[in-house]
Amino acid sequence: METQQGTVLIWVIVFAVDLAIRIAALIVVPRHRKPSSAMAWLLAIFLIPYIGILFFLLIGSSKLPKKRRARQAEINRMIAAGARDVPSVPAVDRARWPEWFDRVVNLNQTLGAMPALGGNRAELVSDYAGSIAGMTSDIDTATTFVHVEFYIVSFDVTTKDFFRAMEQAVARGVMVRLLLDHIASIRTAGHKETLEELDRIGVQWSFMLPVQPMKGRWQRPDLRNHRKLVVVDGRVGWMGSQNLIDRSYNSAKNLKRGLQWQDLMTRVLGPVVSGLNTVFLSDWYSETDEILSSEHVPPSKALFDDSQAALECQVVPSGPGFEAENNLRLFLTLLYSAQHRVIITSPYFVPDEAMMYAITSSCQRGLDVQLFVSEEGDQGPVFHAQRSYYSELLRAGVRIFMYPGPFILHAKHLSIDDDTAVIGSSNMDIRSFALDLEVSLLVRGAGFVEQMRAVEAGYRERGRELTLDEWEREPLRATALDGLARLTSALQ
Repeated sequence: METQQGTVLIWVIVFAVDLAIRIAALIVVPRHRKPSSAMAWLLAIFLIPYIGILFFLLIGSSKLPKKRRARQAEINRMIAAGARDVPSVPAVDRARWPEWFDRVVNLNQTLGAMPALGGNRAELVSDYAGSIAGMTSDIDTATTFVHVEFYIVSFDVTTKDFFRAMEQAVARGVMVRLLLDHIASIRTAGHKETLEELDRIGVQWSFMLPVQPMKGRWQRPDLRNHRKLVVVDGRVGWMGSQNLIDRSYNSAKNLKRGLQWQDLMTRVLGPVVSGLNTVFLSDWYSETDEILSSEHVPPSKALFDDSQAALECQVVPSGPGFEAENNLRLFLTLLYSAQHRVIITSPYFVPDEAMMYAITSSCQRGLDVQLFVSEEGDQGPVFHAQRSYYSELLRAGVRIFMYPGPFILHAKHLSIDDDTAVIGSSNMDIRSFALDLEVSLLVRGAGFVEQMRAVEAGYRERGRELTLDEWEREPLRATALDGLARLTSALQ
């Protein structure tokens, strides 16, 4: 009898705990969360309550710790104060801008603090080895400092000359600093050798967003710093989609499949390089508590290009350190502002509802909307989640172009009409909008967009267009997996 009573009591306790979890989830999960994300979390918790709640406790918060967010707010105030007084640089002629572009610039400055600056030049580089060679060459000219920040850093055959340039710069008395994402880089083959090489050549380096609970450094482990940039002396900068690693990522599975990454970087000259440098200085301060005042280079008239081909540019940082999804808001505003054409390139295309409405609405307004993605995927869940949107996009009138394997089209850019573009590290996916620290460059200038159009034409020539007829012949087993992946992609 006592055994039966004990069994009943255990089941009552289990039922009560289970019910408490579900009720608590209904109260806690939807707070400050998008409905799609809240529904996905609630479904996980209701179907697998104990595992679901464990994962929610581990990765349920899409924000960095309060201290880190407070530091970002402090940095924004410092940037805003500096932006009010840049007398050495001629002001951009905002009277020439259409009203919508002025609003975009205001939005970016309100959220990310960085002003738009004129008098810039920018060159797109789509050759993987060529961009590393270009960055290496610029480091060889450094006289004061070199700032390097990449999601993934690896010392290998492809990057050895880059490391050699850093070593020689240190030998010349140049201060070389490097930031690399903790989780992404330590998962890379040869990471110990990479850190040993950085120490050997005298580079000052630090992990970004380290997950080291024993050292008191902890946040949601999949919040990552995904930025890629190089700044030399505050006069030349590089940014875009490419990591500092071999084109195969030195991964056994990639080498087995013959995968090669296709990226796009831009080399920037002019006052806006100060913005890229500020992003590095901000991240260095966030990770090391060190303010590098001597390596802050304000915008200078000496760097100003006053030719008709000069570009107006604005650096847009984003990520979980900010209160708003800066990059998503930028993309949405541009999509709704476009008058003729929208061309999107993203290796991981997993939009939220707002992004899907903006894209399909662009088609319904009569715009030419094109999307470039990879035909092959390197990340199964993301690849299948991406595929789940193809039917809706094709039915709305979006033209989808598939870049052929064994290449992974890893470039990340957006162009609208004939004179406005964004390039950077941000994918068009929920992760980049909410979970990753990213940096984007808004560019206004027909010359830059012409370069981007040439790159897009290359994608089109190498790839093939996916049609609705072809997509509707996809087997049910594949599309069912796509739908499941789409559901889990909302677990922010």
